[in-house]
Amino acid sequence: MGEKHVVRFEPVGIEIEVDENQTILRAAAEQGVQLMHGCKEGQCAACKSFVLEGDMDNIDLERYSTFALPDYEKEEGQTLLCRAHPYEDLVIELLNYDEEIIRSGLPLRKGVVEVVSNEAVTHDMRHLVVKLVEPEEIKFFPGQYLDFMVPGTEESRSFSMANTPSRDGRYEFVIKIYPDGLFSQFLDERVKVGDRLDVEGPFGTFTLRESRTSDLIFVGGGAGMAPVLGLLRSMAERGVERKATFYYGARAARDLCFEKELERLAEKMPGFRYIPALSEPAEDDVWDGHTGLITEIVRANESSLEGMDAYVCGPPPMVDAAIATLTALGVREEHIFYDKFTTTGEPEGEDGP
Repeated sequence: MGEKHVVRFEPVGIEIEVDENQTILRAAAEQGVQLMHGCKEGQCAACKSFVLEGDMDNIDLERYSTFALPDYEKEEGQTLLCRAHPYEDLVIELLNYDEEIIRSGLPLRKGVVEVVSNEAVTHDMRHLVVKLVEPEEIKFFPGQYLDFMVPGTEESRSFSMANTPSRDGRYEFVIKIYPDGLFSQFLDERVKVGDRLDVEGPFGTFTLRESRTSDLIFVGGGAGMAPVLGLLRSMAERGVERKATFYYGARAARDLCFEKELERLAEKMPGFRYIPALSEPAEDDVWDGHTGLITEIVRANESSLEGMDAYVCGPPPMVDAAIATLTALGVREEHIFYDKFTTTGEPEGEDGP
């Protein structure tokens, strides 16, 4: 344990203590303060904030991407809370925050899960189902994620839950298999029913803002299916009547999944539409749906999205393109909630893996 320092977050007026051996984001999560974040690895910039009071030389940053925090922004006083270790008291201005989410944080818990099933849902994505062995419960909100520890290493990988909270202690994930992916290759080649894995969570702020009643638009690609499916399942279970449209981008028909369930949700939820699109249909695909990048399909189908809330999840190029499209169509930036699925595997395009 290192020396502890007080970090105050403005404009919400919340203070926490941070050990020098912790990142600010980690300390906040342990104390039930749910700051905006995504990858926790210094790649997505969701936790970028401004240092109002404190010496930048007294903030140690773990390795991060200069795409997330360019040098000129660092020189101006911006930092990444998921990488930042404080060595003095600080006052931080949150640039991306939601007070409703900040104050509704759930405590982090470590646990052990047992594999129930590990089945392919596309040629390169797995539907992993696990059940909690210990502790008795890890609470979460639909749209959040768990960290899986990679056996034999000190590494972890993050995966969003596709299910809704329930008493049976089961969790579902949709996981892309990458060539040489540290966890995904382990999942592809070694994970069997009955295996036990260490997890920790919940993390993430890709959750439904319950205080709002606006119509919803979801944009997803690849494994971004998982958290959106969790949100839609939750809305259906609870009878949420907000109108919603889910645009999902894939490359070819073999990359589509959960089609039948989404069709059933459309029957159960009168205000819900599911609109898939293929960016590169295969020659033998029997496809009469939309063709093109998912952002192009959104632009072609929607004349105005003013007043709506948007949820975007998938690879960074798709998320960035979707945010630009949505704002151009009238969605206010503060009402766009996103989760960038950063990866150490192969590069992903706008249409997802």
